[in-house]
Amino acid sequence: MKRHNKPFSFTKSYKSLTEVLTDHKLAALGDAYINLAYSLALSMKRGQPSGAKVKGAVLAEALKKAGLRTCMPSRVSSHMLADAAEALIVYAWLCGFLPLNECVSILYKSKNYVEGFTQLLATIRDRITF
Repeated sequence: MKRHNKPFSFTKSYKSLTEVLTDHKLAALGDAYINLAYSLALSMKRGQPSGAKVKGAVLAEALKKAGLRTCMPSRVSSHMLADAAEALIVYAWLCGFLPLNECVSILYKSKNYVEGFTQLLATIRDRITF
């Protein structure tokens, strides 16, 4: 998938997946983005507007299941793994690798949210280029 040329002026150029996964500022934006996508999928499942926050444990487990743990430094907490998932997901959206509607669709179709975020991260892993 072709990457867009930084549609947001604040988007940095990264040389590797590890750089994206360990960017704390990107993770902060990713936290809000993931909660939006999750809330939209939940709203679709419930048939009414719903707001929710994704637990860090869900994101940390999904990152491991998607095979992305090996791209992180050796000694990291579960919280840092969750931050890495947030950073990667929002980076994929910012750079045009995965639009919001596809993100919501993947989460909506999944049996549970660990599975949904695992599939989401695996899709990004397969599409992202540096």
